[in-house]
Formats: sequence, C-alpha cells, structure tokens
Amino acid sequence: MPFRFVHTADLHLDSPLSSLALKNADLSDLVRGATRAALSAIVDLCLAEDVDALLIVGDLYDGAQTSMNTALFLSAELRRLDAQGIRVFVIRGNHDSASTIKRELTFPDNVHLFSGKQRAVQAATLANGRPVYVHGVGFDNPHAPESLLPGFQPPFADAINIGMLHTSLAGAPGHDAYAPCSLSELIGHGFDYWALGHVHLRQVHCEKPLIVMPGMPQGRDINEAGGKSVTLVTVGEDGTLTHEERRIGTAAFERISIDLTGVESWSGALQAIGRALDAGRHLHAEGQVIARLMLSGATPLAARLRRDPDFLLGEAVNLAASRNGLWIETVEVACTGAGGSNSVGADPVEELGRLMREDVLTAPGFRREVEVLFEDFLGQLPRELRERFVAEEAAAADLTAMLAIQGAEDVLAALSGSGVGEPT
Repeated sequence: MPFRFVHTADLHLDSPLSSLALKNADLSDLVRGATRAALSAIVDLCLAEDVDALLIVGDLYDGAQTSMNTALFLSAELRRLDAQGIRVFVIRGNHDSASTIKRELTFPDNVHLFSGKQRAVQAATLANGRPVYVHGVGFDNPHAPESLLPGFQPPFADAINIGMLHTSLAGAPGHDAYAPCSLSELIGHGFDYWALGHVHLRQVHCEKPLIVMPGMPQGRDINEAGGKSVTLVTVGEDGTLTHEERRIGTAAFERISIDLTGVESWSGALQAIGRALDAGRHLHAEGQVIARLMLSGATPLAARLRRDPDFLLGEAVNLAASRNGLWIETVEVACTGAGGSNSVGADPVEELGRLMREDVLTAPGFRREVEVLFEDFLGQLPRELRERFVAEEAAAADLTAMLAIQGAEDVLAALSGSGVGEPT
C-alpha cells in the first residue's frame, strides 16, 4: 500500500477581518468563519481520500487573537481524524508563537507536535518494508533570522524522508524573513519531500526531490485573491512521489476589471458591470466569490461614478444579490473623461483639474507631504496589518501617488455637479 498525506500550512484560524468594506453583516460572518470552514474542508478531504496523515506546516493560529473557542473547534476537527486512524503532524510558525492556545490546548492522541528535541517520527511502513519518516523542527519564536536546516538530522538510509519546515526560503514579498534557506540547500539535504509553509502563494519549487509550498487554504482579503488549495501527496511502493493540488477555500477574493470605455449611460454601465460579475462568478462556481470591482476607461460617466461611491456600491451589491454566492467588497473607480483626459465638468473645474494634475500632484514638496501623512497612518496600524497593507518601500511610494491622484479626482468630481442615480 502507498503512503498518502495532505500537506497544508498557514490556516491562520480565526484571523481578524482586514478587508476594507465589510459593511454587510452576512459578508462579515462569511469571511470571519472562512478559515474554520477551510479546516473542516481539509479534514473532509483527508477522510474522503482515506489518507494516512495530515501535515500542518506552521501558522495554524493567527497570533494572540485566537481563543479557547478556537481551541475547542480545532480539537473537534482533529478528533474526526483520530476516529479514522489518521495521524497529524504539526510544526509551529511565527504567528503561532503569540497564541495562548498552544499552552492550554491538549491535542488528541493522533497528533504529534514537533519540539526542538524530537525531530523524526516513523509515520508508516510501505508494503515492501521501506519505512517512511517525518522530520520537523519546532521553533517557538516570532522571529527566526537564521536557517533551521542545521537542526534537521540526516535522512534515514533506505527510507522515505519527509521534512516539515516553516520558511521564507530566500525571501518573498509581503512576508517576514523567517528561517531563511536556499533551494539548493534543501535539495542537498537528501530528503525525498519538503513540506514547506509561511509563504501564502502556492509554488512547486522542485520535482525531485519534491519541494512544495502549498500556499494558504483560505484567503483573508483582496491581497490574498484567487482560489486556495492544499497538496495531496502519494508515496508509491517504489518510492515515487506524486502530488495533486486540491482546492479548499470556501470563499475566494477576486479583483474584477470592468472597462467602461465609450459607455455613455448609467444603465449601460450597470449592464457592463453585470456581464463582468457573471464572468467573475464562474471563476469559482462551487464556492463564494468576494469581488472588488475595478472600473476604468474613458467615459462621460467618470464624474458621476465618483460623486457618490455609496450609491455606486449599492447598485453593484444589488446586481450581485441576484447571482448566488457573489458578494461585493468595494468598488474602485479609475475612469477618465470621455475626451481621454480626466476632465470632469465646467471650465473652472477643468482648469482647477489641470493645475492639480500638472503642478500640484507632480511637485516634490506635495508628494513628500503625502508620504509623511501615509507613513504616520501606517505607524498607527498593528504590525501584521501594516505588513499586509504594503510590502515594501517602492510599493508604498506607488500607493501614496495613486491615493493622491484618486483623491484629487474625487474632489473634482464633487465640484463638477451633483446627483448620481438620475435615469439616463
């Protein structure tokens, strides 16, 4: 018989909301419960596939926000696996270090939590007598500036060796440098499979040995958009490893772009939005889709779309309501005037707009003042939210420039007239 296991990481159970516009109570409940639903779906997959083990490679929790209610839910899910004889192997990641659950929760008997002392467990024996070992290095600290690879023992001879490591590898945008190591170092260690965690984007780094970063099983905001998954691995009796990506997340965030170039009427804009929503809904036919609409293009509706964002959002929400499982997070407008410029109204407003775009927005003093305000804003955010808001300095500069432009266009739109929803 082969040895089969599911590899997941970065569940961030009960992660706090970080989306921008979750004003809808039902949508808030959906997102708040999505990480729990993902864990239940992972357990369901393990049971349906009759696997031998589940590997959880760090960041099971989401820092200090978790509670004993989270612990009770987690224990119940792990007991479902225990009842079917499925073993669970766990290592901790940087977010787990702040959780109080790790000191209070007693895992079921089927769970092995790797510590710094015991680093290898025989998980199974193949039909030909070849043993399968799972290796892991526990690390209970939010920061790991040095590689953890030296803490792993060498591979057992004539065996299948599986390593569990929470690592940023050589670095990844938006993620702390954590237990850094190179791909060549992992390959050289001699294990047959490296089960990685920490980076939320799925990537198969190498096929032989098989090195997989599964990504997170459930996105939490628009910056973690797209379908999410876990990895199902089969170790054949001849030692051959095969892997499959299995979609898990019950709610997927998506950016949906809508080009309104040439659209002249409000009803025409709603029709274009409706068509885009239909296409976006089909991206995840079996789950929930939480969409951020990105309106662009040259249209005489540019000013009207900006003047009353709540009205526009309400129109989009109404359109989504008729499409089961589709939600609107927010609507962003980057449309320009029909003439190809950002012209939004009468001559005085047009002249003000020209001065703002050509003289004010491009002035080094103004840009620096905006950057200072933005830095002050970021400084007031919790560290985790700040890191997810903007990953690096260059991105921060681009973001502040974009916000200044969007703010100027909103002001010009408000000056150009009033009323958004009048029939046309």
